[in-house]
Amino acid sequence: MSVRRTRIGAVAATLAATTLVLSSLGTAGQAAPGPKKPKPTHPHGPVPVQVLSFNDFHGQLEAPAGSSATLGAAEDPSNTVVGGAEHLATHLSQLREGVRHSTTVAAGDLIGGTPFLSGLFHDEPAVESLDAMGLDISSVGNHEFDEGVTELLRMQHGGCHPVDGCYTDERFGGADFQWLAANVKYKEGAAPGDNKKQRPKKGHGKKKGHGKAGRTVLPPYEIRRYQGVKVAYIGMTLEGTPEIVAQAGIRDVEFLDEAETANTLVRQLKRRHGVEAFVVLLHEGGFAPGGYDECGGLSDPIRTIHDNLDAEVDLLVTGHTHSPYVCTLPDPRGNPRHVTSASALGRVVTETWLQLDRRSGDVLRDEVTSTNHLVTRDVAADPQQSSIIAKWNALAAPIANRVVGTIATDITRAADRATESALSNLIADAQLAATSSPEDGGSVVAFMNPGGVRADLTHSQVSGGEQPGEVTYGEAFAVQPFGNLVVTMDLTGEAIERLLEQQFTDTAVRLHLGVSDGFTYTYDLSRPAGDKVDPATIRINGTVVDPEATYRVTTNNFLADGGDGFTVLTEGTGRSGGGDDLAALIAYMAANPSLQPAPTDRVTELP
Repeated sequence: MSVRRTRIGAVAATLAATTLVLSSLGTAGQAAPGPKKPKPTHPHGPVPVQVLSFNDFHGQLEAPAGSSATLGAAEDPSNTVVGGAEHLATHLSQLREGVRHSTTVAAGDLIGGTPFLSGLFHDEPAVESLDAMGLDISSVGNHEFDEGVTELLRMQHGGCHPVDGCYTDERFGGADFQWLAANVKYKEGAAPGDNKKQRPKKGHGKKKGHGKAGRTVLPPYEIRRYQGVKVAYIGMTLEGTPEIVAQAGIRDVEFLDEAETANTLVRQLKRRHGVEAFVVLLHEGGFAPGGYDECGGLSDPIRTIHDNLDAEVDLLVTGHTHSPYVCTLPDPRGNPRHVTSASALGRVVTETWLQLDRRSGDVLRDEVTSTNHLVTRDVAADPQQSSIIAKWNALAAPIANRVVGTIATDITRAADRATESALSNLIADAQLAATSSPEDGGSVVAFMNPGGVRADLTHSQVSGGEQPGEVTYGEAFAVQPFGNLVVTMDLTGEAIERLLEQQFTDTAVRLHLGVSDGFTYTYDLSRPAGDKVDPATIRINGTVVDPEATYRVTTNNFLADGGDGFTVLTEGTGRSGGGDDLAALIAYMAANPSLQPAPTDRVTELP
C-alpha cells in the first residue's frame, strides 16, 4: 500500500495545480413519495421520528454503471436504473421535507473498496459527499479499516494524508458525521497514538482516557433527543472483520461479539442515562429472497445475531451483504422488531418511522414502519453533489485518463465469489509475471482473492475520451482499488493443498481463488471438508505438486496476512515484496496488447 501512496504522492503537486472547475416496486423510473408523513400529534401523544438509512456506499459518488446500475431482476423486476450521490442526496432531501425529527444513519463501508474518483484521494471525496448529503451517524464497517485504524481516525478528525499531503489548498477537515465503533477496542499494550484530536461531541459517550486498553477506537454510541425522548444509536462492525482486512493496520485492536457488545451497552445506557429506545447500526447482514422491499426469510449471520440481541433493541439497521430487505422478526419477548438493509452503492435508502412514547421513553413497536425506496435517477441532481464530483474529477483527470493497456473483449468477474473468474485468474497471471524471474522472487504460482476484484474491464467503456478497448488508469484502478502489495513466499506442497481446502465449507465453495496459468487441480464437493481436493490432481505446469517440496508462491499482502480466512498463507517463509498489485496488472497489460480473458478451465469440479 505504501508503494501506491508514494506514486500518487509524486503527482500531488501536479494535481493540486489543476483547475477546480428512492421508489416503491412498480413503474420503472418513477420516484415514489414513500409512506405518508405522520401528522402533528397531540402534545401528549407519541413523538414520530424518521430514520433514513443506507449502507455500503463505498465512495460511489458517480452514478454506478453497467450491471451495478440496477439491482437485478431478482430484487427489482423493473430493472430501474438507480444510484449516484447526486440522486441519493435529492431523494434524502425529498424524504426529509416537512419532517420535524429526521436522522440519517448508515451501517458502514462508506469508504474503502471505492472507485477511482474517491480511492485515489484516500476517500476524502466520499467523506465530503456524505457530509453534504446530511449523514448524521454511521457504524464502522470492515472497509473502514482497509488502511488501518490511524487512517480511519484521520477520516473522522481530519488532517492531510501522511504521505500524499493535502490534495487542495484547504486542509481536509474530517467527517462532520460520527462513526461509531462499539465492538472495536484497543488491546492491552496498544499504542494508538495521539488522541487529543478526538474531541467528544454532545451525546457520544465519554472519551476520558480514550485510546487505552479496553477503550473503543471511536465512540460506541450516540444519544439523540427528540422532544425530550432519548434514542441511543449503537454502531458496530462484524466480529469477523480481522478475517477480511489487512492485518498491519489493526494489530492494536480487537473485534468483539456483536450481540454481547450491544447487550452490555443497552444495560449501561438504561442504568446510567435512562435510555429506553435503542437503534443498532451493524455492519453485518444476511440474505432475504424476494424484492428489494420484501423479506422472504432472513439468513445468517444476521438472523442469529438478531435472536441474541436484548429485547430492548428496537431497530436493527444492517449491511455488508449488499442484499436489500425489510424484515420483521420476533425479539426474545415475542415483540416485532424491524431488521433492514439498503443494498449498496447508494442505490436504495430505507425510511423507518419510530413512534416514541413520551411517558415510557420507549418505541411503540406495533407502530414501526420501514420501507425501502429505490434511488431513481428521474429526480434533479443535487447541485452540491455535482460540484463535489466536478472538483475531484478535475483533480483526478491527469492520472485517470492515461491509457495503460488494451483489451480485445470484456474481461469480467464471475457472477459470484464461489465461481472461477476470468478476471481473477488474469490478475493472478499478472502477479505471477511480476514475480516469476529469479531476481523478482522466483514464483511458480499465484493466487488472487475474488473479493479484491471490484470492477470489470469492459471493451465498450469510454471514461476519458479514449477509444473502445483502451483501458485507462482509472478503469484499472477500479478493478484493484485497495493498494495491496504483492508478496512472494515459500510454501510446501502440503500447505498448498491445505490452502485450497480453505476455499470450501462442508457442502459448498466458500470463496474461489483465482489461480495463475499452469496451476490446475480437481475438487469434489461430495467429499468431507478438508478432503475435497485430490492431491494427485494439483499440478504446476503439468507436474504433480510434491507435498514435501517447497514452492515459491505469490499473492497479495491481504491474503498473505490470512485475509478471507486463508490462514495457511501466514505460514509462508522467505517473504519478498513485488511492488503493488495495480502496478503488476498495468505492467501485464502493457506487455500483452489486445489482452484476452484468462481461461476458466484451470480448476475442475467433479460431477
